[in-house]
Amino acid sequence: MSAVKVCALADIASGQVRKFAVEGRNIAVVRIDDDVYAIGDKCSHADVSLSEGEVLCDTKELECFKHGSAFSLVSGMPNTLPATQAVPVYAATVVDGNVMITVENTK
Repeated sequence: MSAVKVCALADIASGQVRKFAVEGRNIAVVRIDDDVYAIGDKCSHADVSLSEGEVLCDTKELECFKHGSAFSLVSGMPNTLPATQAVPVYAATVVDGNVMITVENTK
C-alpha cells in the first residue's frame, strides 16, 4: 500500500489529535512533539470517536471521552477498562513536512 498525505505536520499541534478519512476509514492522527501516530477513530467499547478524546503524551495514549478507556498509540490495545478490544493502528510518518498514513493495518 502507498502512503496518503493527510495534512502538513504544522496543521496538528503537539499533544493534539485530528480525524481524517483515509481510503474510506476514519483515522485519528495524533502528534506528540515531532512524532505522529494513527489509530482507528472508533472506540472498541462504544461507537464513539476517539479523536474527540484526550491525548496522554507521557504514556502515548488516546483516551476515549465517553468512558475513559485509554488506547495505546503504538499497539492500539486498551490500557484501561471498560474497553477490552484493540483498535487498528496504521503506519504514520512525516515526509517533507507532511503527515503520511498507510492504511494497511500494521498491528
